[in-house]
Amino acid sequence: MAKKEFIFNGKSIEELKELSDKEFAELIPSRERRTILRGYTEEQKRFIEKIDAGKNHIKTHCRDIVILPKMVGKTIKIHTGREFIDLLVQDEMIGHRLGEYALTRKRVGHSAPGVGATKSSAHVSVR
Repeated sequence: MAKKEFIFNGKSIEELKELSDKEFAELIPSRERRTILRGYTEEQKRFIEKIDAGKNHIKTHCRDIVILPKMVGKTIKIHTGREFIDLLVQDEMIGHRLGEYALTRKRVGHSAPGVGATKSSAHVSVR
């Protein structure tokens, strides 16, 4: 089965890559559009320069940057507060933010009751 061609607001991935950041901003939701139109921070500018230079496996703390079409196909290492997580940017991720794909919290798995627990809370269900 052939992979379906990706279309974002009526444009293919090749057409999106040819657009400037300002033209691309017109296609995305208002919150992300405002972020792009207001301009990038210095750290975000350095990150985008590395993307434009064609580098791969770029480490970043910029979790709030919007994923642009020129990032598709790159592997980006996103900081979670403790470690860097590899993220292969795919075309379906365009318009979202990097931090959405690198979770900072893990699921809590409780085990047995701790020291000093009351007798009622120390009871563990047989089920």
